[in-house]
Amino acid sequence: MTNKIDSDVSDIDRKRLAFRQELFDAGLLISTGVNGVYGRHATFEAIVLGLANSVNRCASADGAESYRFPPAVTRENYVKSDHLRSFPQLLGSVHSFTGSDRDHLAVLNKVASGENWSADFTPTEIMLCPAACYPVYPMLAGRLPEGGRTIETQTVVFRHEPSVDPMRMQFFRQHEHIRIGDPATVLEWRNTWFVRAQELLTSWQLPFLAEVASDPFFGRGGKIMAKSQVDQALKFEMNIPIMGEEHPTACVSLNLHHDHFAHTFGIESSDGELAHTSCIGFGLERLTLA
Repeated sequence: MTNKIDSDVSDIDRKRLAFRQELFDAGLLISTGVNGVYGRHATFEAIVLGLANSVNRCASADGAESYRFPPAVTRENYVKSDHLRSFPQLLGSVHSFTGSDRDHLAVLNKVASGENWSADFTPTEIMLCPAACYPVYPMLAGRLPEGGRTIETQTVVFRHEPSVDPMRMQFFRQHEHIRIGDPATVLEWRNTWFVRAQELLTSWQLPFLAEVASDPFFGRGGKIMAKSQVDQALKFEMNIPIMGEEHPTACVSLNLHHDHFAHTFGIESSDGELAHTSCIGFGLERLTLA
């Protein structure tokens, strides 16, 4: 059994490496020497832009407000979000040098001798953004207007999961639409997007399978959280067989958070109750590769 699994993993990695090399050879992706960190050609970027515009046209009736944020969140809001508890394996913390001339010389000496010099840098006030919706929730603190709000945003996010799989990048763009309001309104919006997303993928002529899914929660407790997420159907993914039907890639994610972010950041519906939130995220690089 073990040999069969190992052979299967090795085979899919060979396919992923071959696909990535094709992308390099065609100049669509540019190697940096680090798995999951790539440059992109203008042709690649044109498809990314076209996909994002297509999503917005599909959502035009929602009248979403558009915002853009840097690819970072404050350390304070990151801790509040509970991402550290659930996904420590994915986080990216930004550190910087704050020492003296003598400290700087010590760092250079460590670099020259091949020692670990990262401990000489101190944490800054920011973390790399793990999801495009994360900077949105803090700005919504307080009471929402009647009917709630709908937000459209897009940013580069970071997840530390280096891989030879070109679909699994460490830096990639998420294009998100987010609904914030009373539970019934948010649930209806989520159900509407469940249909819309499938219509979009069909219009792009991409084969897919819509499935209940779970996030990669960390540790033993994470297994319980993942099971609960599946049991409540809080997350759906649109999986596309880029590397074949046995190894599909999640390219669209539709999530229902209930009042988690509202409780964390103090977001109230117009009636004074804790708001509910939902978001749909389109992985633009993955969809472009598809």
